[in-house]
Amino acid sequence: QVQLVESGGGLVQPGGSLRLSCAASGSILRINVMGWYRQAPGKQRELVAAITSGESTNYADSVKGRFTISRDNTKNKNTVYLQMNSLKPEDTAVYYCNADIFTFTGTYYRSIDSWGQGTQVTVSS
Repeated sequence: QVQLVESGGGLVQPGGSLRLSCAASGSILRINVMGWYRQAPGKQRELVAAITSGESTNYADSVKGRFTISRDNTKNKNTVYLQMNSLKPEDTAVYYCNADIFTFTGTYYRSIDSWGQGTQVTVSS
């Protein structure tokens, strides 16, 4: 059993900043890629940023230079962060945490594509 819990969303004015956090818990042997996706009303879910276990990062063109993804892999933390600066109204969406988690079910080993419940980010004056 693994779980992702997000926090840090909210309402912010254009040009403001927010920091999202996502903590993974449960029977975790290893976490490979962790990432943030977002989905605006009437649009498809899209990748915002991702980070590998070796801390290589990838960003959507629309957030490059404004958002920064990072992760804390120290024991029992397994947390990914998204620092969002210079926010724009078009960044308004539900943000979802995603992680590729290698776990032991009690019977066998497997990788699980895990999702958080989502956190709302609204950028508006």
